[in-house]
Amino acid sequence: MTIKKILVLHTGGTISMHEDEDGDVETGTENPLNGATVQLPDAELTVESIFNLPSEHIGPRHMLQLQQRILKTKNSFDGVVITHGTDTLEETAFFLDSTLSVDFPIVITGAMRSSNELGSDGLYNYQSALRVAADKNSRHRGVMVVMNDEIHAARFVTKTHTTNVATFGSPISGTMGLLTKRRIIFFYQLAPRQVFPITSVDQNIPVLEAYAGMDGQLLELLAAANVDGVIIKAFGAGNLSKEAANGVSLLLSQHIPVIIVSRSFNGVAEPVYDYLGGGVQLEKAGAIFVTSINGPKARLKLMIGLSNHLNHVDLQTYLRNS
Repeated sequence: MTIKKILVLHTGGTISMHEDEDGDVETGTENPLNGATVQLPDAELTVESIFNLPSEHIGPRHMLQLQQRILKTKNSFDGVVITHGTDTLEETAFFLDSTLSVDFPIVITGAMRSSNELGSDGLYNYQSALRVAADKNSRHRGVMVVMNDEIHAARFVTKTHTTNVATFGSPISGTMGLLTKRRIIFFYQLAPRQVFPITSVDQNIPVLEAYAGMDGQLLELLAAANVDGVIIKAFGAGNLSKEAANGVSLLLSQHIPVIIVSRSFNGVAEPVYDYLGGGVQLEKAGAIFVTSINGPKARLKLMIGLSNHLNHVDLQTYLRNS
């Protein structure tokens, strides 16, 4: 039997929390997973608590710290498992997937119920993630999210429910794989993604969501604030009101990248409608459509592109190929 070496990085989140007598979930001083017994005889674990934070407190700088820690492994591990709060888990997964080119699997997991709640899912998800990280068929698949017996690609996974243990889904691509009691089954292999290194995450890139009656005021304020870029979760396939479209034009005139994604849960953003505010005219004005990822992920992808000083043409190519 070959023993797999797995690096475990704990970052906090519900999987590391407990429920008090009033039903409130809070962070403790000790991660309960540190003392957990897992049934994985063919793995040797190296466990580190790199943070102990609710995931709402985790931002790009923490993601970069995780990325740098994984780079330091220099292939001395056969896999990496990260435990993480679920609210921003998909963003950390996407950031790592977009900035790391490694052969070994990186698996992120979390929990929807804290360690002492009835039906707690943390320990089970943790063991599931370890199983996937140790599996020989998990190599060359990028970063994966494992929860509730399902395997999802970081590129497409998103949180779909506020409290349900089956919260994570991949509405565009579908589930990448699943775990049974005896087997790990993969359904597909993703096309190669473009990976860029990153050393800084200092860009100011807000995300706005379109709404009925949206005017250009917020966009004008952002133009005056000289932000590094703006992500807009537009209507449908990528449309805005005419007033908001004028605000987009102002941003573009100041060479501030404007990225269009859809606010819809499923489907892709693409320029279809040709009128003021329609996707065709937004693209002609210089807005960049990002087809198959959501707003928070598009923000991280723009940050990575800007950090690598991509020119406008290369930035368009990088963002469109999502």
